[in-house]
Amino acid sequence: MMGRPWRGLGGVAVVLWLAPVAPGSAQSPSAATYHLVRADTLGGDGRWDYLTLDASGRRLFIARQTRIMVVDPASGAALGEIPDIAGAHGVALAEAAGHGFATSGHDGSVTMFDLRTLAVLRRTAVGAGADATLFDPVSGRVFTFNGAAASATAVDAASDRVIGTIALGGKPEFGVSDGAGKLYVNIEDTGELVEIDPVRLRVTRRWPLAPCEEPTGLALDRPHRVLFSGCSNRIMAISDVRAGRTIAQVPIGAGVDGVAFDAGTGLAFASNGGDGTLTVVHEDAPAAFHVVSIVPTRQGARTLTLDPRQHRIYTVTAVFGPPPAPTVAEPHPRAAPLPGTFMLLSLDP
Repeated sequence: MMGRPWRGLGGVAVVLWLAPVAPGSAQSPSAATYHLVRADTLGGDGRWDYLTLDASGRRLFIARQTRIMVVDPASGAALGEIPDIAGAHGVALAEAAGHGFATSGHDGSVTMFDLRTLAVLRRTAVGAGADATLFDPVSGRVFTFNGAAASATAVDAASDRVIGTIALGGKPEFGVSDGAGKLYVNIEDTGELVEIDPVRLRVTRRWPLAPCEEPTGLALDRPHRVLFSGCSNRIMAISDVRAGRTIAQVPIGAGVDGVAFDAGTGLAFASNGGDGTLTVVHEDAPAAFHVVSIVPTRQGARTLTLDPRQHRIYTVTAVFGPPPAPTVAEPHPRAAPLPGTFMLLSLDP
């Protein structure tokens, strides 16, 4: 493999290791391996969670512990910030209403902001451990998935008024909307997928993802009605929505937290922060899948988002210091990211 230096905005040089392409392999996006093409140092302190791309406005929203960073994904340039988010996790965009929504896990609230100016408009209590969030175009509602409350809360995208809450029977992680009247969410502690009616606010189906353990990231192939769940035991569990059951599993890396699917190429992606890799999976047919490549990223790059126009993957991470010494209260302490080293990584086919 060949190293290539890129210089981020903060002047930090980062060496990107490009994954080799097998001789004679096709170079179309559907077959080519992905590789790191750019690293931009964004800086700042704190950990991070989900990334959300505003494709029409060319903005990337990054949940950053106490705030939402807004950057130009092409250059990494700062475009603004949504402040005072107590335990930032996810962002949902309701473009028709002109509003964005950011979840606060520490106080169980959602912050509504103006999509054009990024000004904070209102904060609303939703549920303990508010984590992932999404906008559903059929109901016109934003849904927050509340880990500690084991629930989902529906909020009107225009007014930020709470419509209702759905008991999920377990700790929800990431969710997706099919754009046709159903939502799907991984239930981490029970290893299940749950289907939700976003209008009637009720669970309509659920099915086990075994042998998947602790599913987190989730993506949907809408035309073929296939769901991809990233699991902590290093597999991607693949479900047939029509049948309500898993149909395949493929191996992925350690520490997955983000999953995406590109309908234009038939590729699914899992970002694995534990071993610093991106697993690329091709959907050969609605029930046949294979791993195309395992692409080196950087340790800690566990969440991701997809730009379907450019077939580009964005992920974030930082340089980590040594972990602190174990204590009785914290027997497995996590290493802290070094100040100023937070970076945005871009991967292309």
